[in-house]
Amino acid sequence: MKQIIVEISPEGNLKIETKGFVGRACLEESQFLKDLLGKETSQQLTPAFYQTGKTVIKKHLKLCG
Repeated sequence: MKQIIVEISPEGNLKIETKGFVGRACLEESQFLKDLLGKETSQQLTPAFYQTGKTVIKKHLKLCG
């Protein structure tokens, strides 16, 4: 399930976290919040950002015997 989670600290700082997205989709889907809320002060990318969403299939063929 895809989610965009917005946390607001007592000091008024915002944290936007995405779950269930793969690759750049997390940035694209949360961009509207960044546009509404103002300047981004930091960004921390998760391992899901670096995934391609493509399944790699490896086949092993017998060459001899």
